[in-house]
Amino acid sequence: MGGKLVRHHLFWPLCVLGALLLFNLLYSPDFFSLVLRDGNLYGSLIDILNFGAPLILVSIGMTLVIATGGIDLSVGSIVAISGAIACLSISKGTDQSSIMLVLTAVGASVLLSLVLGLWNGALVTVTRIQPIIATLILMVAGRGIAQLITSGQIITVSNPNYEYIGAGSLAALPFSIFIVAGMLVLASLLTRRTALGLFIESVGSNANASRLAGLRSRTVILAVYVFCGLCAGIAGLILSANVSSADGNNAGLWYELDAILAVVIGGTSLNGGRFYLIGTVVGALIIQTLTTTIYMIGVPPEITLVVKAFVVLAVCLIQSEAFRKTLKLRWKKRHYPAEQEVTRHA
Repeated sequence: MGGKLVRHHLFWPLCVLGALLLFNLLYSPDFFSLVLRDGNLYGSLIDILNFGAPLILVSIGMTLVIATGGIDLSVGSIVAISGAIACLSISKGTDQSSIMLVLTAVGASVLLSLVLGLWNGALVTVTRIQPIIATLILMVAGRGIAQLITSGQIITVSNPNYEYIGAGSLAALPFSIFIVAGMLVLASLLTRRTALGLFIESVGSNANASRLAGLRSRTVILAVYVFCGLCAGIAGLILSANVSSADGNNAGLWYELDAILAVVIGGTSLNGGRFYLIGTVVGALIIQTLTTTIYMIGVPPEITLVVKAFVVLAVCLIQSEAFRKTLKLRWKKRHYPAEQEVTRHA
């Protein structure tokens, strides 16, 4: 029964993703073509996976937060802070090509991301501030912190070891894909092979009942916010490493909204409870494919967000069971009025 439920939630997102890919194929016949050059694979599909890696990471963390009935609006700011700290640490180093310098910078970014996630979780669990307000604080302040770290400038670095995180390749594929796969496997193992997943869904369904049943709901909520901060921090490293720079003003901008959309498209309810990590990955791929499609067909930049919003709205409506039932009933009423009349009298 559980497998059927998961497949049901994946059906419409996969249909939408397939439709987007088919449109791209019809618009550009070489869209699916892959080229092996210098031992690396290149092509539009590879670009979607590579450029979508940070969003997938952020969305995985967001899924667990939403599953507890919360929300994290600060992930975009954490992305910016993480990249800023890493690039600043590398730029201040004496040996720009040192791998130890990169490890230190990455460690500092990851540690700070964990602390920021802990901050969000503490505001929600200890001070009992509503999640949307608690994370809004860091969303606003975090963007300012990122700009303070970079002094309002774009910090550029030149370190092949750091660039490898976002622009390197392994087994002919972008290295960022393997980072995302590793985090997805880790999240899946923790939530599906241990009791943690049941704890998260229980807290999301009814936090008070879970607490009365002996479950430490505060600890569970705190853990998911810390994990979400970690995912956002790693995403920030990938983004900044890919362009060898940190932009405190624009890095991770609106990532929180795209991540929430990816989670919803993937079938996880904003009310909390049952969650679907694979569905979230598909949702993030839909958003990244849509972005690629918009740029490919030459939509003017000033209306790009409008087009994206309408398409995402259409996706959500298609996925809505209530909306589909309403359309079905209206179609029957229009084409089979006699049958509807008999049913009403019966």
